[in-house]
This record gives sequence, structure tokens and C-alpha cells, in this order.
Amino acid sequence: MSAARRFRGGAADLTMGARMAVGGGRDGWTRAVLTALGVGIGVALLLLAASVPGALDARQARGDARDDLRMGQELAPAANTLLVSMVETEFRGRPVRGRLVRPEGPDAPVPPGLTRLPAPGEAVVSPALRDLLDSPDGALFAPRLGGARATGTIADDGLAGPGEFAFFAGDDRLSTDRGATRLDRFGGGLPGEGFEPVLILLVAVIFVVLLLPIAVFLGAAVRFGGERRDRRLAALRLVGADAVMIRRIAAGEAAAGALLGVAVGGALFALGRQLVPLVTLFDLSVYASDVRPPLPLVAVVAVAVPTLAVLVSMVALRAVVVEPLGVTRRGVPARRRLWWRLLLPAVGLALLYPLTGIRDDGSATTRYQVAAGAVLLLVGTVTLLPWATELLVRRLRGGPVGWQLAVRRMQLDSATSARLVNGIAVAVAGTIGLQMLFAGVAREFTTATGQDTSRAQVQVQLPAGPDTAAAVHRLVTAAGVSGAISTLTTVADAGDLVQLRVGDCAALAEFARLDRCADGDVFLVQAPEAAAVAPGATLTVDGAARWRVPADARHVPSRPTPAGWEQREVLITPAALAGASLGELRGEVFLRLDPDAPDAVEHVRNAAATIDPTMAVTTLTAVRESDRFADVRRGLYIGVMVTLLLIAASMLVGTLEQLRERRRLLAMLVAVGTRRTTLGWSVLWQTAVPVLVGLALAVVFGLGLGAALLRMVQAPVTVAWPVVGLSVALGALTVLLVTGLSLPVLFRLTRPDGLRTE
Repeated sequence: MSAARRFRGGAADLTMGARMAVGGGRDGWTRAVLTALGVGIGVALLLLAASVPGALDARQARGDARDDLRMGQELAPAANTLLVSMVETEFRGRPVRGRLVRPEGPDAPVPPGLTRLPAPGEAVVSPALRDLLDSPDGALFAPRLGGARATGTIADDGLAGPGEFAFFAGDDRLSTDRGATRLDRFGGGLPGEGFEPVLILLVAVIFVVLLLPIAVFLGAAVRFGGERRDRRLAALRLVGADAVMIRRIAAGEAAAGALLGVAVGGALFALGRQLVPLVTLFDLSVYASDVRPPLPLVAVVAVAVPTLAVLVSMVALRAVVVEPLGVTRRGVPARRRLWWRLLLPAVGLALLYPLTGIRDDGSATTRYQVAAGAVLLLVGTVTLLPWATELLVRRLRGGPVGWQLAVRRMQLDSATSARLVNGIAVAVAGTIGLQMLFAGVAREFTTATGQDTSRAQVQVQLPAGPDTAAAVHRLVTAAGVSGAISTLTTVADAGDLVQLRVGDCAALAEFARLDRCADGDVFLVQAPEAAAVAPGATLTVDGAARWRVPADARHVPSRPTPAGWEQREVLITPAALAGASLGELRGEVFLRLDPDAPDAVEHVRNAAATIDPTMAVTTLTAVRESDRFADVRRGLYIGVMVTLLLIAASMLVGTLEQLRERRRLLAMLVAVGTRRTTLGWSVLWQTAVPVLVGLALAVVFGLGLGAALLRMVQAPVTVAWPVVGLSVALGALTVLLVTGLSLPVLFRLTRPDGLRTE
């Protein structure tokens, strides 16, 4: 036979397989749709994952274009300069980016997203902030605008994302003396903070953990309808097809179904990206145009998925003998071998072990080696699950009818039941390993602030001025404030700088350990590394005012402030001043909030905004976390949530396909008297047993991955069992949800018309 004839024959076989993928009437179309949907969900998630770096880069690019931070740069007022003051605040835990602007000439730069600068009393707000202002909660936020009314909307190129709260307000009172920044253009600010090697390691493992379950499910999805396919191939053998033709036809059928799945995945991705702007997760939102995978990666997905489908189909055919009168499965009598299933995770550990202690190496070679080792280690969950499930169910006997039906089905074909839960097992194992790594390195990215949140929850510092006392009163009387520590402060010169603090005895007791106190007393506080001011010393305030420390002033031990500071101070009760002037005093207020008033901090922020819109309201916290570390962890949580949801949807498709293949058998069981609830229990047990085995393996391999990663970064190996339990519970709940959603379809398939055949 010539090469041309062989080529035409091969092409004809592939074409026949492609026609079989979508042929066969309603049953064939249903099979094709389910296969395409299962593959399409995986493809859509792959395209989404490929779009994440580009979407984050687009957010960063818009942030860089509107940057207005300037360090060490001083400009003279000119026709092209603009004064800008930052208004950084929050609303119910969500950050708000505000800017006050005042042009100094007709050519003042306009920030991205605006067509003109707002006039005094006007504000241009983001769409999300406009929606908030138009909602019932708008009245609670409106005072932050300083009385300005919203007259316009910021365009997309001026926002990091569609869910961002941001505004620009005009203010003709701005000056550099009041802290405003002068600039002649937006953008070109300081470069952002880079990633440390440990964070690069975290990101690499996160991508492995999130993408590997998708690849595992794709391998299962391309095998939907395997039993019916084998029967069709047997029919072709009956009419004269040889073994080589059968393999080509099977390859054509698998490739056609996968290509249809790629098209469905592209459609799902295109539809899903239009919904992305509607979702804000952990303060992160992006525009639909940001979710755009690179074309090379799209091409890789479009080629890799059909190739994977053909390879999986060929591997599956090795387990069966397709004869003219039926299909004989080789896999039933032969037991699965264990050695090669243990070889893959062993190789993964071998790749990770040499990297122990290379925490400062963020090279690409190291990242690839870590990714490869993690993949092989997690794949051990996939390879061991069918073997462990078979080992467990081999000797199971007795029990209720539903249990016996499930056990018999798993004894005949444990791989099919295990295949659907592989994705969940891998996801749980990876999540456990990552959480161990996060917990092990968290202390490096969190610092203890020393702040005492039991004494106060909010700190506000007011600028010096004649109305400082009135401003302090406005803060301490804000709604939801249950207590306050308010003092007035200034800095004096006593050879070196010392802080003077004026307040009543109750307030001063929060800054020193006082044995007794009465109005008229003065206390000298010694800082840990500085000597206290001597009694009788003369202090110079603001270079002019002079005040003499009373000779009877007492030395007292220092006490950390609620903000965690200990410093050299002179504490003065009001009567001790005896009419002396210390110049204009700044205000420092620590506020205790009523825990039963959830919006107490919002009322405090509103009170501060009415005093000065740029005034910072600091929420005290015992620990502070690195922004980069928080971003990486936030990305992990988002990825895990999306992955679990899509894997659950994919599992549901796979479960429905299995039920559809066994439609006649299920209908026959009901026809001979089996109750539908019994069949429901059998489906549950068929899912529950592999799930239990898979989750047990996931814990083992997850702990192994976490221990290996912790050794790499030289962190102590510890296990947070509550996190392990939560991860296992999430995996189990996902499977139970899928099983519950499949029961209505099961009951419909067991109706008498399920016995119909052609």
C-alpha cells in the first residue's frame, strides 16, 4: 500500500471517529455536550489562570499612571503645577483612595480618568463609590468628601479596578505648608516593592496547586462515555475494522470531543470575563479587558488539550481488547501494581530535598525544580487513589442493599469512581502543603506592633492650631465612642528634644506609672534609652516660649502608650502651667469604641474628616502584616475558591455522565423493585468511599509537601491541624454538594422510559 493510500485511509478513520463523537442521535449529542462541557470548564479555568498575571499587570500599570507620590522633589509654583493632598481612609474594611486637588495655573495636569479638575466644592468619584453614595449607606460616607458634591465619574483608566472606592475633590485651601504635594505630571513615581525569594517560592507552588487539579480533571473529562465508545468500536470490528483502524477512530473521536470542548471553554471564558467586573474578592477587582490570556498560552492550551485527549484515549485502550463480538477488559482480574505509583512521589521528594536551605535563591531554575517536585509529589495522590480504593473495597461484604450495589460497582471498576475525586484530592493536598508553608513563614512577614488594643482601638493625631481643643472634643463625642484618652502635646528643647504632654490625671496615667496625681503636678518620664529632664530645667518651645520645670516635679517610670511607644516626656496637669503659654499644641487622642456599635469607627472617621479631610485615623492592631505577603495569601484564597467551585461543577458533569451511561441498568433495578432511595444511597457510597480514601491520601501527601517546603525555607516543621481539618472538610463538602445535585437526575433516569433501547 502506498504512503498516499495509507494517509487517506488514516484521515478517513480519523474523520469517522470525529463523526462518531457527535453522531448517534440524541444520545450521541448528549454525550458530546457533556464531554465538551466538562473539557470546556477545565479549558476556561486554564485560560483564566493564564490571564491572572496580565490582569495584575494592567492594574499595576493604571496605578503607576496615576501615581502622585514624590520623594525629594521640589517644584516652584508655575502655570503647569498642581497641589495634591492624600485622603486615605476606609469604609467598612474597604480602602478608599481620595485626593484633594488645587491647580496653580491653567496648565495644571489632569489625573487619568478625569476630563477636567474638580472645582472647590466638587468631587469626581468612581462608579463603585457613586453607587455607595446613592445607597442607604451613602449618608454615612458623605462627610468624608468634606462637603463636596459628586459632579462626575472617574473613567476606567483612572482606577485600579471597577470595584475601587476613589474620588478627587477640589479644595482651594491646599498649600505646601499644610502638607500638600506639588507636581507637574502624574506617573513616574517610585518603583513598587519587589518580591522576596520566599514569596516567589509561594507563588510558584500556588500555581502548581491551582492548575494541577484542572489538568487532572481534564484527563478524566476526555474519557466520558468510555463504555459506550468501547461498544461502538466492537461493532466496527464486527464489520471488518482492524486494531490499527480502531485506534485511529478512537483518536479521531477523542480529538473531536476535545476540540469541541476547547471551543466551549473559549465561549465560557469569553462569557465569564464579562462577569469579572461584577465581582470583588478581598478588595481586588479587574476590568473585563484586563482578563486577556497571552496568545502563545492560548495556542498551547488549544493544542495541548486535544493532544492530552488522544493520549488518554490510547492509554485507556491498552486496558481493553476490542473484539467483533464485544469488549474484554484486561484490568478486572489483574491487580494494580504499587511500585510505579510510589516512584512518582519519591522522585518529587528527590527533586525537593537538594533545595533544603536555599531560601535566598529566587532563580528561575529553582522555581522550575520546586514546581516539578511539587507536581510529582501531588500526582502521587492521583496514582495511589485507584490502588488504595481497590485495596479497600476488595474484601468488603454485606450491608444494606445500597451499600452492596456501591461496593460491587467499585469492585468491578474502582478507577471510574476514583477518577472523579482526583481533582479534589489534589486540591486538598496542595492546600494543606501551602497552608503549612504560609504558617511557617508568616512570622517573617508579620511584626508585633506593641499596640494594646484593650486600652484603645483608634488613634488620631491633630495638627497644632487654636481650635485643637474643640477638635478633640468633637472626636471624643463621636457616636460609638465609649472612652477616650486625650492630651495636648508639643516638643521642647532642653539641650535635646523632649515631648511635653498636657492632660488630666486619668489621661497622664496612660503614659507613666503614677503612684498619685493631683491637678498641678508635673511628672518627669525617663525613656528606656534617654535620661529624664531634671527638675528646675528651663525648656524652650517653638524657639521662643520658655517654661521652667517646677522643682517639685517627680520622676516616674514610663509606661507604653496604647500605640506601643515609650519616650522621654514631661507630663503636665493643666494647673501646673499657671497661665504660661506653650504655644500652639497638637492633639493626640486614643479612643475606645463600643463593641456593640459596628459603625463606631466610621463615625470617628467622619468626625476627623470634618476637622481636616487629610487627617489620618489609625486603627490599632497587635500585629502588622507585609502587604506583599497579604497579597499572595489573598491570591491563594481567591484561587482556591474559584478552583473548588469549578472542580465541583466539573465533577457534577462527570457524575451526570456516569449516571447517563448506566441509565438502562438503573431503570431495570427500579423495575424489579429496587427503591429509588436505595439507588441514591448507592450513588452516595460510590462517591464517599473514594472521597475518604482520597482525602486520607491528600492529608499524607499534603503534610509531606508542607514539610519539604518548610525544610527548604529553614522553618520549623509544624502542623496546624485546624487548617488541615478545614481543608478536608471543604473537599468533603464539595463532593457531598455534587452528589446531592445529581440525585434529581438519578430519579429522572430511573423512570420506565429509561428501559427503551434502539
